[in-house]
Amino acid sequence: MKRCKWVNIKNEKYVYYHDYEWGRPHYDDDYMFEFLLLESFQAGLSWECILNKRDAFRIAFDNFNYHVIALYDEEKISELMNNKDIIRNRFKIRAQINNAKIFMKIQDEFSSFSNYIWSFTDNKIIYNIDDTFKVTSPLSDLVSSDLKKRGMKFVGSTIIYSYLQAIGVINDHELNCDFRS
Repeated sequence: MKRCKWVNIKNEKYVYYHDYEWGRPHYDDDYMFEFLLLESFQAGLSWECILNKRDAFRIAFDNFNYHVIALYDEEKISELMNNKDIIRNRFKIRAQINNAKIFMKIQDEFSSFSNYIWSFTDNKIIYNIDDTFKVTSPLSDLVSSDLKKRGMKFVGSTIIYSYLQAIGVINDHELNCDFRS
C-alpha cells in the first residue's frame, strides 16, 4: 500500500488518521470544531505529537463540546494548565474558549460551521495537482483572515491550511498515494 511519505507507519494512530480522516471531506460541526481546537494547539509543535494526545484532549476538553468549552471559567483553565497529558499553554487554552463562542456565532449566521467553511470553495474539494509541499494558500489566507476578523485566535494561514487538509476541503495526498481520491 502506498501512503504519503510523511506518514510514520510505526504509529498506528498516524496511519489511521492518514488513511481514514486526512484529506477526506467532513461536514459534521462537532468534528470540525475538534480539529479546529487540535490544529490550534499544534502551532509550533508536530502534528504527530498532537495526534498522540488526541484522546487526552478529548477528555480534558469535554469531548470537544464547544457549548461547554464556551463556558469555561478560571477554575477550568487552572485544571487544564495542570493536566500533564495535554499541551499546557494558557494562551491556547483561552483561545479555545473564545473560538468556541465565535464558532457558535458562525453556526447561527450560516446554519452550520460546515456551511461556512465549505462556502469558501462552493462546496468543492481542492486537489493539489502536484506533490509540491505547501503550508499556506490563497484559500487558507482568505479563511484565516475572515476568522480573525470574526475574533478567532490561533487561526493563522498555516494553521488554517492544515485545518483545511484535516477536514478534507484540501486534498493534499501525494499523487501516488493510494488514499488520494
